[in-house]
Amino acid sequence: MPAKDPTLKRFGDNVRASREAQDLSQEQLAERADLDRTYVSGIERGVRNLSLLNIRRVAKALKVTTAELC
Repeated sequence: MPAKDPTLKRFGDNVRASREAQDLSQEQLAERADLDRTYVSGIERGVRNLSLLNIRRVAKALKVTTAELC
C-alpha cells in the first residue's frame, strides 16, 4: 500500500465526512459519481491521486464545490 500523502488524506477525510453527513454509502457515492466503489474507498483512505475530472465528479455527486472537498 502506498504511503498516505497528507493532502490526499485530508481530501479523503473531507469526502468521507461529506458522504456520511448525507447518509450515503460508498457504493451510492460511487454510483452517483460513475466510479467504482473500490476507487471511492481509495479516495477516502488517501491512497488515490485523483484527476481533476474525478474530483469534479465526486463533488458533483456530493452536491458540494470542489473547494469544499479540498
